[in-house]
This record gives sequence, structure tokens and C-alpha cells, in this order.
Amino acid sequence: MPADLILIAYDGSDNAKRAIEYAGRFLTTHRAVVVTAWEPMVRQAARMSGLSGVMQPEWVPDDTAEDVALTDAKVTNNEGVALAELAGLDVEGHCAECTTAIWSAIVEKADDVNADIIVTGTRGTTGLRSLLQSSVADHVLRHSHRPVLIVPPGK
Repeated sequence: MPADLILIAYDGSDNAKRAIEYAGRFLTTHRAVVVTAWEPMVRQAARMSGLSGVMQPEWVPDDTAEDVALTDAKVTNNEGVALAELAGLDVEGHCAECTTAIWSAIVEKADDVNADIIVTGTRGTTGLRSLLQSSVADHVLRHSHRPVLIVPPGK
């Protein structure tokens, strides 16, 4: 029985491209949504200045211009949509604004569209590095109440 809707997390990395390829090969679906999470530049700047201990400057974004992070996310998402179409999926693209963490934007979007399964790639880190850097895929798996297909990196 095919899934009604799969959600594919896409960030432009080789591992995300691999996830799209595997979704096209192994999942039968009526529709797919490729999601690219993005964080507004003003939030990125605030987070970075806070981490460095530097006082945050008074920066007010220009409301008439599109946020450069959203512009980049749209380009990345369009690339993911094109790859998903090549993989044989009937697909649409979405850019999800990240308010707390990338993984939460993915899980929230899966809830919004009522996805049957979430597909994501992973960096495949192991050992001490994996303890220090938890992956987006790991958080999606732990915090989503939906099935998750995690595609490991290639050789």
C-alpha cells in the first residue's frame, strides 16, 4: 500500500541527495514534499554574537528585501525538488522557518502536512564525535511520532 505523503528533509548535502535517491527507489507514494529548513539572518547573527560573548549589535533587517537565508533556502529547495522529480516522485517544495532547531522545523512541517514517513540523510558520525555533535536525523527520530527513514552516507 503506497504512502499518501512522504516528507524528505533536504539541505543540499550529498547525504540529503542520497536520501532523495533512496526515497525514490524504495518508497511508493502518491506525493512527496521536499522541505528545506532555514533560519532568518537576524536570528543567526544573534546566536553567533551570543556564543562569542560579543554584545549583539542593534541590527534591524530590511523589511522590503527578502532575507538572504530564505533566498538561499529556496535555491536549495528547488534543487531538491528537481532531484526528487528525477527520482520519479510527484513532489512539491517547502521552506520551513526554523524558530528553535532544524530538527523541530522538520518535525513540525511533517505534522503540518500529515506526512506518513519522514526521510532524511545523516552525516554518519561515530565515536566521540557523535557524542559531541548530535545529528538532525537523530533528533527527528527521537522527537517525531512518525516513521523515519534515515539513509546513511555512502562509502
